[in-house]
Amino acid sequence: MKRTAVMGLLLALALILSYVESLIPLPIGIPGIKIGLANLAVVLAMYLVGERNALLLTISKAVLSGLLFGNLTVILYNLAGALISFFTMALMKKSGRFHLPVISAVGGAMHNTGQLLVACVIVSTYGIVYYIPFLLIAGLGTGMVIGSVAVLVLPAARKGMNGGNRG
Repeated sequence: MKRTAVMGLLLALALILSYVESLIPLPIGIPGIKIGLANLAVVLAMYLVGERNALLLTISKAVLSGLLFGNLTVILYNLAGALISFFTMALMKKSGRFHLPVISAVGGAMHNTGQLLVACVIVSTYGIVYYIPFLLIAGLGTGMVIGSVAVLVLPAARKGMNGGNRG
């Protein structure tokens, strides 16, 4: 029961952060660069409720945020990026050799890579791959920030899951 409540809260957090992110204009001029705020919920889920539940959250977040704030194409981009990112982060976490900010940074870069692969298929050209250096740098940077925030939030989230100050 507690796990279901936590999953509901994390999904709500992901959707709220997706909405907030949709309101933030990024005057960079490079399509596809986003902050990735909603990925904070996925990273937290991996550490709070396990990879299987985090995968469910990842898929739910991608589909629901696409339905709420985008369209079918956005859902395809979201799913491709989210799934490649998730599985990469899950493997890195399972290895035990990487700290959370690094895992999140690589996840951010892989998210952008997955979306770029879908873009190549949708626009039927591979000419857009020249965006990859910019997308990788952006994904690594924003992923590192999201991972660092997760490190700060996790102790309080774990404490809240265990009943707070109740002894």
